[in-house]
Amino acid sequence: MAFEIKHKDACGRIGRITTKTGVLETPILLPVVNPFATRGLPPRILETEFGCEAIITNAYLLWRHSRDQAVRSDVHKQIDFSKSIMTDSGAYQLLLYGDVEVTPNEILSFQEDIGSDIAVILDVPTGGHEKTERAKFTVDETIRRAHEWENAKRREDVLWVGPVQGGTYLDLVEYSAKEMAKMNFSIHAIGSPTQIMESYRYDKLVDLIATAKINLPIERPVHLFGAGHPSMFSLAVALGCDMFDSASYVLYAKDDRYMTSFGTRRLHELKEKVCICPACEKFSMKEMTSLPNDERFNLIAKHNLYLCLNEIRVIKQAIYEGRLWELVEVRARTHPQLLEGVKKLRHYRRYLEKYSPVIKPHAIFYSSPESLLRPEVTRHLMKLNTTPVPAPAEILVILPEPQKRPFSKTKEQRKYRKILRGVFHDHDLRKVHICTVSKFFGLIPMELDETYPLAQHEVPRTMDLESKKLISQTIRAYIKNHKYSAAVIHFDHRVIGHESVKRIMESCNELGVYVLVTPKERLNPRSKQALEEFRIALTEVYETTAKPSGTIRPS
Repeated sequence: MAFEIKHKDACGRIGRITTKTGVLETPILLPVVNPFATRGLPPRILETEFGCEAIITNAYLLWRHSRDQAVRSDVHKQIDFSKSIMTDSGAYQLLLYGDVEVTPNEILSFQEDIGSDIAVILDVPTGGHEKTERAKFTVDETIRRAHEWENAKRREDVLWVGPVQGGTYLDLVEYSAKEMAKMNFSIHAIGSPTQIMESYRYDKLVDLIATAKINLPIERPVHLFGAGHPSMFSLAVALGCDMFDSASYVLYAKDDRYMTSFGTRRLHELKEKVCICPACEKFSMKEMTSLPNDERFNLIAKHNLYLCLNEIRVIKQAIYEGRLWELVEVRARTHPQLLEGVKKLRHYRRYLEKYSPVIKPHAIFYSSPESLLRPEVTRHLMKLNTTPVPAPAEILVILPEPQKRPFSKTKEQRKYRKILRGVFHDHDLRKVHICTVSKFFGLIPMELDETYPLAQHEVPRTMDLESKKLISQTIRAYIKNHKYSAAVIHFDHRVIGHESVKRIMESCNELGVYVLVTPKERLNPRSKQALEEFRIALTEVYETTAKPSGTIRPS
C-alpha cells in the first residue's frame, strides 16, 4: 500500500490511504460501531448525515453473533455502511475479559471472508497496568501471531494492521515496533492505550506513541486505538498518529456528558448554549435537559460526534497553515494532565524536528513556555552548535533584542554597528562576530538574522522564566562550542538577571575568554550612558586583542 503524504506539520500528516472501497484522507477518525448495541447511532446515519468515509466495527462480535450471515452478505451490507470498514479482531475483549472464543487464524480468515477493508490481527494487548513478565508475554505472543499471519493471509486487497504492544514498558514498545516493522503490514497501530488514557496519563501516552513511531517505518500510517476526548487528538497527530477510532461520543452520551472545546461537562452543568451544531441548533440547554432519555442520548451522541469530527477538520486546517503546534498548546490548557503530556515532548524534540517542515508560509508564535519545545527552536539550537563562526572572527559581541525583526534592520542595531565602526578599523571589523539575544531562540548570529523563522516570529513583550533560562544556557553553550578570544556582552538586565550574567562570566573565565559586560544593572541598554559604556568596553577589548604579544589579561 502506498501512503501518499500531501502536507506535513510537526509529525502530523495529511495523506491518502486507498482501500478497496475508497480513498481515506488522514488524519481520520473512525467512529466505533457496535452492530448489536441497543443504543447508538446507526451506521447509515454516520454515512449520510455525518459524511463518515470510514468506521470501525468488531469482527469478533460479528463472528460470535452472526457468523454465517456476515460471510454471506459482506460486512458492508451486514451493518449497512457502503464506505470503508475497519474491523478489530477481538483484542479489546481479550483485554477486558482475559480470553476470546476464537483463534488468531479463525478471526483472520473471517475478516477476509466478510470483506473488511482494513483488518487487525488478533494481538494480545498489554494494557496499562501489567507486570513486566505479563507485558513481555503480550509482546512476544503478538509478534508470534504476526508471523503466523504472514503465512495465513490470502487476500491482497485487505489492508492489514500490525499492532505495537508493550504498554508503559518503553523497551518492550521499542522491541515490538522494530519486530512488527520487519513484516509487510500496510498500517501499524498503537496497542493498549485505553487504560493509560482512562487514568489521564497523557505523559505516558506521549512516551508510548513517540517510542513506537521512532521505530516504525515512516511511510506507513499509524492508528491510535481508543482515542478519547477530542482535546487530545491534536497532540496525537503532532506525534505522528494518522488514524483514530473512538467510541467516546456514545459512551459519554450514556452519562449525559457533553463534549466542548474546553472540556467535558454534564449536560445539567451548562447554563449557556455553547454549540450550534446540527444536533444542538434547535434546542436550548433547558430543552435538551428535559428531553426523554433516549432522545437526549441520541442528541448528545450526535453532538459529541460532530465535535470530534470537527476537531479533525480543525487539525487538518492547522496542518495546512503550519499551525499545528499552536493548536496543541491551546488544547493542552483544557486539562492539567494534557499539559503534562505536552511538556513530555521535551524528550522527543529531535524526533519532532526531524520530520517537521523547514519553511512555513507565516510567522510562528510564542504562546507559552511549551513554545520553546517547538521543532523550529530545536532546529535552530542544533544549528548553533554546528555552524562555524565566520572566519577570521575572534571577538563575540552580543546585543540585546530589539522589538522588530529582522534585528539587523532596526534603528537600535544600526546605532550599535556605528559604535563598532568607530572603534574597529575596517579590516579589524572582520574579527567581530555579532549575535543578538532572542526570547524565542536564545541567540541569533547576524548571518542567520534574515532566515526563516528567525525573522518571522512573534513573542510577548513580557518574558517567561523559561525564556530567560534558555537565553542564559544558549549563550554559555555557544561560547563553549566556538573558539573566541574575547567577548563584549551588552545586556538588557530585564531579560538577563544578575545571577545569569554571573554564570556567563564564570563560563568565559573557565574557557579563557576575556569578557566584558555592559551596561550597569538597571540601566536601559539603549540610553546614552549605556551606549558609552558599550563603546568603552569595545575599545578595551580591541586594544587588548590587538597587542602584538596576543596575550589577554583575565577579566
